Amino acid sequence: MTSSKLQQQINNNLKQAMRNKQEQEVSVLRMVVSAIKNKEIAVRKGENVCLADEQIIEVLTSEMKKRKDSIIAYEQGDRQDLADKEEKEIKIIEKYLPKQMSDEEIENVVKEIVGTHGVGTYGNASVQKDFGKVMGQVMARVKGKADGGKVSEVVKKVLAG
Repeated sequence: MTSSKLQQQINNNLKQAMRNKQEQEVSVLRMVVSAIKNKEIAVRKGENVCLADEQIIEVLTSEMKKRKDSIIAYEQGDRQDLADKEEKEIKIIEKYLPKQMSDEEIENVVKEIVGTHGVGTYGNASVQKDFGKVMGQVMARVKGKADGGKVSEVVKKVLAG
């Protein structure tokens, strides 16, 4: 049972951060390692399982989303100090994620999917009816490279015409 490249990189960086006494980096990377272990346990069916890089990216994306949600809550609660801490944690997690797509790149993917399936303004179907179909296909294509909220905005914009 061998770890994926990404998992090895995270573990090596954790060790390095511990040696360099980078407390916040150590804290975030320990949380990431723990989240990965929890995912391994969840997918395990009696035997030891190592997650593939794609599954680890899903875990990292989930952890990043939790922090973005926390930032919103902290800012609403007038706790900028905690929001700033979450922002720093996001920066650490982002190092292990693929480069995020721009709005234009996402829009191109959406238009391609919409164009090939004849939905929205490109076809005669309604925006509400097609939103779920288009979102599912776009998210499958941009997995790990784009935030779901951003994709949702772009899909709504394209379907609305």
